[in-house]
Amino acid sequence: MPPAKKRTRTYDPARTRAAVLAQLGHVRQAVATLTPEQLALPTRLGEWTVRELVAHIGMAVTAVGRSLDLPEPAEPDATLLDWPFATSASAPAIDAFTRRLSADHPDPDAYLTAVERDLVERLDAHPGSRVLETNAGALPLADYLVTRTVELVVHTDDLNAAVPGLDVPYDRQALAAATRLLADALAVRAPGGATEVRIPPYAVVQCVEGPRHTRGTPPNVVETDPLTWVRLACGRLTWRTAVAEARVAASGERADLAGLLPLLS
Repeated sequence: MPPAKKRTRTYDPARTRAAVLAQLGHVRQAVATLTPEQLALPTRLGEWTVRELVAHIGMAVTAVGRSLDLPEPAEPDATLLDWPFATSASAPAIDAFTRRLSADHPDPDAYLTAVERDLVERLDAHPGSRVLETNAGALPLADYLVTRTVELVVHTDDLNAAVPGLDVPYDRQALAAATRLLADALAVRAPGGATEVRIPPYAVVQCVEGPRHTRGTPPNVVETDPLTWVRLACGRLTWRTAVAEARVAASGERADLAGLLPLLS
């Protein structure tokens, strides 16, 4: 995937920080209630149990600190919209690292408490302009934090799916940022103006090659809710299932997004 040409949406750093900490807090509080039997439950993530999923959530957050420990790049050489297309290449290493973390931290509650404390200390010590070396290239800390909202929202959903009745809440700002970043990533993957994708109340993007719509009701429209969109974009839900179950409304000959999804997995 070539570097993104689309102008990157801007995010308020203070709101992003608050969103990341709020969603991490929701997860930590829920994990503190899990029994050993619940931690041993399977998840929809291959062979991972809930215990390994929790370790991975911590790993996604501590990625901030690991990047801060590296030498600072001279300047950014990537954009926020490069990140969604750089995630799959790291899958084998992520699996191995997650399993080691799970084995090394037998108390998930204590682990996430330490992760949360370290993140606050790191963010207090570094400005949002601090450049980090990440899997997508060199990005400002403030931008990289936006990617953590995707990780936290997606894996909160994985946790809720694995443990019946857990119902970890979604921070509104975290869900908004994740929705917007993934919607903009779709517009990068399929540039154009033939199809309007609506994800109220957080995002509307134009995408797909073809005649550009300028007035009135667009001929090709896709509409869904934020959590369904996140699931589609991250491979937790297929397009066919979402349409069949009326989780997505799609009208027009260019409104079929099946060949463009998922955006990351």
